[in-house]
Amino acid sequence: MAYVKLSEQVQKLSNPQRSDTFIKLFQEAVRSGKIDGAYLPERFTMPKQFTRRGSEDTYQKDTREMIFDHTPEFDEWFEETNRELAAARRGGTVKPSVEAIESGLVDFKDLVAQTRQKMQASYEKGQALGNSRKSASTSTSKKSKPKK
Repeated sequence: MAYVKLSEQVQKLSNPQRSDTFIKLFQEAVRSGKIDGAYLPERFTMPKQFTRRGSEDTYQKDTREMIFDHTPEFDEWFEETNRELAAARRGGTVKPSVEAIESGLVDFKDLVAQTRQKMQASYEKGQALGNSRKSASTSTSKKSKPKK
């Protein structure tokens, strides 16, 4: 049996900026029993460069070292995972803008439907709030009138 450290395997990733995601997936595979692995008492620095919001400086994170049994099943799992992580990451949803609508990234008809739905919900909420305040004020005004 050949045992390999997680830090050595992380160096083989085709996209080191996804090393944090790889480590999470690896730990999940160990937890679920797909891979036989164990924690070691040492730590290693991930190759990913993290950036702080609002500044240009970068930093790196440390994580716990693990050792695992290097098997043909692991090689298959690693190749598949490495391929998925190397693929371009899909960003979140496209923000509506004139350019996005004109280029076809955002469907104008869907945007119109969403806007109408939001406006209708806001209108109904306002009506419900106004009606609840109106009925509350009439019931309290009847109670507060002094009897002669």
